[in-house]
Amino acid sequence: MIPPHIDTQIDQLQIRYILALDGKSMQGWLNTFSERSDSSYTCISAENVDANLPVALILDDNRGRLADRVFYVNKVWAGTFQNYRTRHFIQRLSRDTVARDHYRTLTNFSVLFTPEEAGDSRLLACGVYEDEIVAEGEGCRFLHRRAVLDTIVIPRYVVYPL
Repeated sequence: MIPPHIDTQIDQLQIRYILALDGKSMQGWLNTFSERSDSSYTCISAENVDANLPVALILDDNRGRLADRVFYVNKVWAGTFQNYRTRHFIQRLSRDTVARDHYRTLTNFSVLFTPEEAGDSRLLACGVYEDEIVAEGEGCRFLHRRAVLDTIVIPRYVVYPL
């Protein structure tokens, strides 16, 4: 039985994710993922997915690597890259039940970016999020988020997850 509020919880998770990234809160981003050790985030091109190539732009394949990304963006890379602001736009296409408290969603996304010094906004990437989401406590979290990019050539380096 699907809880009647699960779609609302999934939408709230998506909003928390966007608010964290567009607000440059890497800890907030990490908090959208399950505490499970196998939680993951992958950013890969559709071209590589179609060719069955496992080469990814970002491959944080466990909770420890998700936490490492937060540390690197906040402490190691801070001040070493041209900072930019992002704006995420999403459209959820489907939600399927995998098991009790475990769901699979498909969500279109586009991300615009504005370099701090430039002021003009441009498309950074578009594609689809393929998510596995688990209901934990009072809400939902990502168990696995895979951003599959239609954009083959990214107009800049990517520091923040998409």
